Amino acid sequence: MKLQVTVEELPMAQDVRGWVVEPVQEGHLSNMRNAHVVWTLPGHVRGNHVHHKTTETLVVVGPALVCWEEDGMRQDRHVPEGRAWRFVFPPGVPHAIQNTGSSPIVMIAFTDQLHDPVHPDTQRHVLLHPSATAMVSCSSP
Repeated sequence: MKLQVTVEELPMAQDVRGWVVEPVQEGHLSNMRNAHVVWTLPGHVRGNHVHHKTTETLVVVGPALVCWEEDGMRQDRHVPEGRAWRFVFPPGVPHAIQNTGSSPIVMIAFTDQLHDPVHPDTQRHVLLHPSATAMVSCSSP
């Protein structure tokens, strides 16, 4: 059975101080082997890669465009400004994220494999190209 990409909006607790979000469910924490926080400037792209063995759980706080390719079909989702969405990318699913706003955005990534810089599990796969404007779309095949 092939795993599919899952996408869900996460509840955010907000007040005058800012916001809090729980990036992964308690039951999934024991399977995580790596975590990293990514801060991305406006117009820039992260990802543009595919993992061969790794499942990546990615929380994106918008505004952002998240693009992936699954079963030969390109998909994209616009994460609205100030909202947090969780994406789970199984192995073999290329994905990319672009900041479509005018301020930096935050992403939190969790993977089920340890990062090994000597034998990386990541291969470049370009889906999005950096743009001078905030409005972007997935590249054509």
